[in-house]
Parts: sequence; structure tokens; C-alpha cells
Amino acid sequence: MKKILLLICFTLLMLSCKTYQFKDVKTLKITIEDGKFLKGNQPYYFVGANYWYGPLIAAKNIGDRERLIKELDVMDSLGIDNLRILVGAEGGNEDFQVKPALQYEQGKYNEDLLDGLDFLLAEMAKREMYAVLYLNNNWIWSGGMSAYLEWNGYGEVNNPFTEKYTWPEYFNYTQQFHTCQPCREAFQNHIKFILGRTNQYNGRSYTEDNTVMSWQVANEPRIFTESDREPFKIWLDETVDLLEKLDPNTLISTGAEGKASYLEDIDTYEMLHSNKDIDYLTMHMWPKNWQWYDVNKEKTSTNFSIEKANQYINEHIEVAERLSKPIVISEFGFPRAKESLMKTADISNRNKFYEAVFSRLLDSYKNKGELSGVNFWGFAGFAKTDQKRGKWETGDDFSADPPQEPQGLNSVFATDKSTLELVYKYNKLINNL
Repeated sequence: MKKILLLICFTLLMLSCKTYQFKDVKTLKITIEDGKFLKGNQPYYFVGANYWYGPLIAAKNIGDRERLIKELDVMDSLGIDNLRILVGAEGGNEDFQVKPALQYEQGKYNEDLLDGLDFLLAEMAKREMYAVLYLNNNWIWSGGMSAYLEWNGYGEVNNPFTEKYTWPEYFNYTQQFHTCQPCREAFQNHIKFILGRTNQYNGRSYTEDNTVMSWQVANEPRIFTESDREPFKIWLDETVDLLEKLDPNTLISTGAEGKASYLEDIDTYEMLHSNKDIDYLTMHMWPKNWQWYDVNKEKTSTNFSIEKANQYINEHIEVAERLSKPIVISEFGFPRAKESLMKTADISNRNKFYEAVFSRLLDSYKNKGELSGVNFWGFAGFAKTDQKRGKWETGDDFSADPPQEPQGLNSVFATDKSTLELVYKYNKLINNL
């Protein structure tokens, strides 16, 4: 009842509630046994969220800690205890890119954003939440691999969000990261720096903090062309090897979309994830981006999206079963009616898709299956977005939608009562409250 009242307070009345009175809790470690997650000695299944911008609003100077605390409390009240988070952006000089960047120049870090990452993890620990921290990005919206290439003499980033370059040109540019030795070394140094950090708020080293459930290699690392297959595998294996060496007690995941990351080849997905040090699998689903969803045929294409999603899920669960590893749907999103950015727009189609995904998790929970978690994209909490302009500009609130996308398109706000009720319902059904 207390959690329901908190939910009503935050999501309906939009009032300020007192911060929880936290005890000095010891977060249980997430481990894996027989292809399933364990929280302590109990099965762990979860409905979590993508919360990539968390360290930014947690920063002492440029952030909004009051908003952060309110959002963490709302998520906690819904049983959301698993957040997928971007460690930090790189560069920050391109249009449609996260600003400010954590690593603004190669090897140089914004201390305020490091402080924000510490603060976020410390606050999550108070609520016994878990972080999946991704360390790089295949996509330009946070700099990622393209920033390392520019830093190491590969010329101007082929930014596809400008009129100057196309997506194929961006792909050809970015795949060079997998063969760029100084880029790979710089990324390894970044990994060593982050994993070597000690949280200034609670004194816990990152590698000994159970709040960090998993180090994730990158957001959607991809093989772009046939010639990129071997270089990609070499890079992925060396990164996983380094993570395992630096922190053998924390889980490792890749951040892959599934076969969509590997030229639509499920066998390549299985081969890459057979690496013994990759502890669990991931997949993503984007009905709008993958042309499952048609804004002009919303009802029928929502049903088609669910059909395609189930096919995609089935194919990847089969791989998880063969490898005896858990699998998480760590990204999926769905727009409001007519792709509206208005918070008042109808979300019944979104809810229908969400419930279809959540029900697959519930089935897996009941049958002790490998599908162990879902992270919807994404929780935007109390973000104020410009519902006419759409795109993010410096000084705007961060929402779940990255800077290059219309703000609010896939965001779940604190006012989206019916969606949040679904999250609460399924976390309760899978015993994660």
C-alpha cells in the first residue's frame, strides 16, 4: 500500500513527497547458475528501464538532483530495480549529440559528470537497485566509436544527421574502429579508468559494488559489412577479456541488438556469444525503426509488431537455451498514437506492445526460462520537453529519447499512468517488488 501511495503521489498528483528513510543496505549480488540469474539465492526476473541520462542529472553542478531523487523513488515504487545506463558520452562537438560529454577529449574527463556517476550509483544502492553500465556506443548520439576515430586521425566524423553524409558513409567510417589500434587502446584505457574508480559517496570501488550488475561492452556494437566480421570478433573478444581480467566477479554482456547487430545472421550472434566470459545475452526490438510499425495503419501494424516481436524473441531464446545463458530484452520502444510528442496523446498501442513483451517475461518466470528481464526504452520521469520543436538542444531537459530523436517519441513519463501500472503489475507478478 505504501508503494502504491507513493506512485499516486508522483505520477498523478505531481506533488513532492518526503525522501525515503534508507537503512544502510547491503545490495545482494546478481550471479548466474544453470543459465538463470540469482539475487542472493533466489531467482531474479525483472521489468527494468533504460535510464541512459542518469549520471547527467545526478551531476552536482550541471545536474538536477531533486529530479533524480524523485525519479528513482518513482521507479523504486514500481519495482523497477534494474537500470541500463550510459557511463558517459565522448567528444560532444557534433550536432545532435549528448552535451556535455564525460570524456571531452581523449583521456580527459569532466569531473562533474564523474561525480554524477558516483552519486547515481550511491543513490541506487540505497534503493537496492542494479546498474547495467555500457562503456561505449556504436551510434554517434553519444560520440562513442566515431569520437575515438576522430581523435586518432581518421578525419571528420561522417555525421549522418547532417546533409553532408549518408548512413552508409557513417557505417563505413565507424567500422574502422574495429581495426584502429590506437582507438582500441584508448578505449581500453577508458575501461581501466572507469573500472578503477572508487565511489566518493560511499567509498565502494566500482569493481566491488554489487550495485553494478553488469559491464556492457557498448550500446549496440555492430558488424557493418562482411569484411568487418573478423575485425569485430577480435575487438569484441579483447574487450571482454579485459573486462574479465579487471573485474572477474561482475557480469559481462555485449549490448547487442540480437541478430540485427550481425547482418541479420543468428548463427553469428550465437558464435560471438559462445565466449565463456560473456555471461548473458541481450536483444533489442524497435518496431518503428525496423518497419514493423506503420503510423498510417496503427492498429494492424501494432498487431504485426507483436507477431514479429514474438518471432524475434523465440529465435534468440533458442540461442540462450543452447548456450545455457540468461537473455535480457534490454531495449524496446514504441511511439504514442500518430507518433505524437504530446504527453496527452493516446498510448494504448504502446501499452499493448509493452504488455505483449511483459507477458513473455511472465511466461518465462513461470517456466523458469532463460528470458530473465526486460528494460523498456525508456523512463523520462519528470523531463520537460518542447512538444513542438521536438529535437533536443543544449540546455533542454534530458529525456529517454537521445538528442537526435524527437523528444518524447519513445519516452515513458511519470504522467503515463497506464504504462506505469503495467510495469508495477508485472513486477508484482514476477515477484520483483
